[in-house]
Amino acid sequence: MTSIGIIGSEGRMGVALAAAIAEAGQQGVGVDKGGNVVKLASDSDAIVDFSSPAGLEATLDACVAARTPIVIGTTGLEERHHYLIDDAAQDIAVLQTGNTSLGVTLLAHLVREAAARLDGDWDIEVLEMHHNRKVDAPSGTALLLGQAAAEGRGIDLAAASERGRDGLTGARGRGHIGFASLRGGTVAGDHDVIFAGPEEMLTLSHRAENRMIFARGAVRAALWLIHQKPGRYTMPEVLGL
Repeated sequence: MTSIGIIGSEGRMGVALAAAIAEAGQQGVGVDKGGNVVKLASDSDAIVDFSSPAGLEATLDACVAARTPIVIGTTGLEERHHYLIDDAAQDIAVLQTGNTSLGVTLLAHLVREAAARLDGDWDIEVLEMHHNRKVDAPSGTALLLGQAAAEGRGIDLAAASERGRDGLTGARGRGHIGFASLRGGTVAGDHDVIFAGPEEMLTLSHRAENRMIFARGAVRAALWLIHQKPGRYTMPEVLGL
């Protein structure tokens, strides 16, 4: 039986992860704020972290010391966090993603393919909606999908994204990728990638009905990651895409 450690075990995702681990016939152990992350890493075959960016550095240090692979689903990461992840990946297997859903992973693949085949006459807009307690925007999934579109177009997302339109913003930039965020209710996560072309429109969508889809995907990723060499991995690799 594989032991999977949960960072933030008392949170909503932590509870879902515990259920998904049990569903998969594995053993789940966890810590919450103030818990002993070093011991958790030592006692686990893999760690899953959906908590907050603030504690990521300490978690990575503990995983590196214990040589324990880690799946990172925490959103709102900054550039410095990615440097820390790159550094840890020299010693352990790390999978970091804005979304662990298997459906979203396949959606990103389709978005990349569509963007590569539809030229700049097709405007790309990423629309996302989440529950009213989500604190970051755009969502990690929206950014993941926007990055997939940018890769398909062969452009730099940071230089070509448009966000927070309000007032007299001027015309939409040709070839840019737009983001819009909605918040309300208990929505687990809705995402639409809209390709708006001359007199026609294509929409690729994903609806999350329950956060268990993220937990199940994370558990599958953790079980896969255990068998990998040190390095930085992605969800498409888990699915063999």
